[in-house]
Amino acid sequence: MEVIKTVLELKSWVSEMKSCNKRISCVPTMGYLHEGHLSLIKRAKEIGDVVVTTIFVNPTQFAPTEDLDKYPKNILRDTKLAEESGADVLFLPEAGEMYPDGFSTSIELGGVTKLFEGEIRPTHFSGVATVVAKLLLLTEADSAVFGQKDYQQTLVVKKLVRELNIPCRIVVAPIVREKDGLAMSSRNVYLEKDDRNLALGISKSLFRTKSLVESGEFHAKSIEQYFRTQLLDAGITEIDYATAVDAENLTTPEYFKKGDTVVLLVVARVGGVRLLDNAILDIP
Repeated sequence: MEVIKTVLELKSWVSEMKSCNKRISCVPTMGYLHEGHLSLIKRAKEIGDVVVTTIFVNPTQFAPTEDLDKYPKNILRDTKLAEESGADVLFLPEAGEMYPDGFSTSIELGGVTKLFEGEIRPTHFSGVATVVAKLLLLTEADSAVFGQKDYQQTLVVKKLVRELNIPCRIVVAPIVREKDGLAMSSRNVYLEKDDRNLALGISKSLFRTKSLVESGEFHAKSIEQYFRTQLLDAGITEIDYATAVDAENLTTPEYFKKGDTVVLLVVARVGGVRLLDNAILDIP
């Protein structure tokens, strides 16, 4: 595996791959890799000839009050894991490489970016869209793999490539969970033992709510009330949102109908750590 740190080196490598008609798959990450990330790299290897994994903790998607400075890092470990999972290139740019002096461009998308995460973190998706656009254009990726855990982000990325005509196929890989059901996240490392056990209430509440819908509860407000009650009963009290919405546009009808695809979204804080999870299901 080749480690590349500059845009110039990356563009040279991409040019060489394209001259050999290689299909490039890209896996953008912020590092501190876990099995969820590794599953994305393995999926990228299945659909492309060569895989570029990027590690860049993007400052433009963090608000001043968020955990940019605390975000976990272990580049040596990440390099080893990326190589073992099949990455051909690890792109490790510094912030000044991605945003050189004088950089003042940002991409602002509407629609799904204004709901949920976009409402709580107003500048977040502009930062995501800008850095993802740069990475897809720099790598000239034929495909890019993102994880379902950041569900709203996957909709934003799909909207980005569709509306800006970026010739890249976006593939969404399933959530990878710990054996006890907790969705894998780089931020899980922040959880103390007691908080780690408490956090299991998120996935347990999620799957109980999924079962409720699968058993025939289609009234959106009733589903949301049940979801929140399950979380509260599990000791999860800091809930940013726990809801059932249309999986395509994140809107909430009064009732879901047969054939609808629904996503259950939850974001809650445990021990000061903000955790995301979701589940997708079709109305039977």
